[in-house]
Amino acid sequence: MARLWVERKEDGTWVGHKDDKAEIVFGHGDGLFTPGDLLKIALAGCGGLSSQFAVESALGENKGARVIVDGTYDPDSDAYINFSEQLVVDAADAHLSDEDAQKLKERIRRHVDKSCTVMHTLNEAPSTRLDITIRR
Repeated sequence: MARLWVERKEDGTWVGHKDDKAEIVFGHGDGLFTPGDLLKIALAGCGGLSSQFAVESALGENKGARVIVDGTYDPDSDAYINFSEQLVVDAADAHLSDEDAQKLKERIRRHVDKSCTVMHTLNEAPSTRLDITIRR
């Protein structure tokens, strides 16, 4: 499993790092994703990746979905209380029958329900432990 960590930069932004050199900049302000945004992107990305095989099998290679995610934030608990995810597949060029479109929809749902780790995790509400180290 890859090791992940974040570090603050001098300009006040944060950079998420992965052992394989992948990076993402986040923080608060214009042009930056917030941590809450990244959570929603993780959910949308998981739905997109999980649906990819079903979509490409039905519509052809390099076809995909657009996944839109929103969350309801509760300021009293400082937490998201629910998420809404909409997966949209543009199949206009495929000229699917109503029956084929319904079958594709069901197949996509099975793939996402089976393979979307982020959705599984959010639905289970796992515990999180925080350890703090002060280096002196």
